[in-house]
Amino acid sequence: MNILLIAGGWSEERDVSLRGAGVLEAALLRLGHKVKRFDPEHSFDGLFEAVAGQDFAFINLHGAPGEDGLPQSLLEIIGLPYQGSGPAGSFIALDKAAAKAVFRRAGLPTPEWHMLPRRPAAEWEPAFTYPVFVKKNTGGSSLGLVKAHNRHELAAALDGLFAGGDGVIVEPACAGQELTCAVLAELEEKDGLMREKPLALPPILIRPLRNTEGIFDYASKYAASGAEELCPAPLPQPLLERAGQYALAAHRALGLRGYSRTDFILGADGSLTILEINTLPGMTEASLLPKAAAAAGLDFDQLIRRLLDLGLAAHRSKPRPGTAGTGEVEA
Repeated sequence: MNILLIAGGWSEERDVSLRGAGVLEAALLRLGHKVKRFDPEHSFDGLFEAVAGQDFAFINLHGAPGEDGLPQSLLEIIGLPYQGSGPAGSFIALDKAAAKAVFRRAGLPTPEWHMLPRRPAAEWEPAFTYPVFVKKNTGGSSLGLVKAHNRHELAAALDGLFAGGDGVIVEPACAGQELTCAVLAELEEKDGLMREKPLALPPILIRPLRNTEGIFDYASKYAASGAEELCPAPLPQPLLERAGQYALAAHRALGLRGYSRTDFILGADGSLTILEINTLPGMTEASLLPKAAAAAGLDFDQLIRRLLDLGLAAHRSKPRPGTAGTGEVEA
């Protein structure tokens, strides 16, 4: 196939996107595809010209545009298949407060939160005790994440984040270890039709090594030896199964497709609390989804092939004009 690899963009996660694009391009070439790069930062409206002669778009954008559903919306208008979730699921997942509201509605555990669309009054205090985490409501890769231990630190964190013009979310700092669990669908045939069957991959236990607070921040995620990532997580099987069940439930609650990755805090009592969900997980050499896929028996090229197959099947299953649509496709 001729594949348009969309990477770069103008979010703070641009460098991570471009790093992953190099790895993805090499894999797509090994699989026998032709690859054309497109960077929205250079000419966003050039997408309509860039898709000419292309059979598929592989999106490797982080933050906005990308995880906000905007490129997916344009590709829907164009009619070009792509991997991963559609516009609505992408948009809700990127908005942490919206996603948490959906999790709560679905009965899934998530920390309490305040969504602050604008800087509150100087005397404002959260309804829960310190320490608290302060972060961008629509950011990723833990960029801008601050742990505030008192009102003074909270005020400084709010000033810094609101200076960037973003809404902010404040949560209690849940004690425990970070755990992440990815979902990757497979295609199954039933009565001559193909449909997605989402499956949980082996969870990964994360132990930051560089951050003195034990936070899995940007440096811990992408620096060499930034964190110890144990996959499969050395935890009791019932706990691993519960993480998989929660990840699947979160994936379904947001109406996601193809793949996703849900991040948790694992409490000392064995409790699991959902922090957020990612619809375009990282694809760098340090990324978690490829590690989980490898633990499930899929090397990187096989993972990319699976995502291509899922994207093509999702495209074929879209309702034609005048049909109701079944979410299934003829085998």
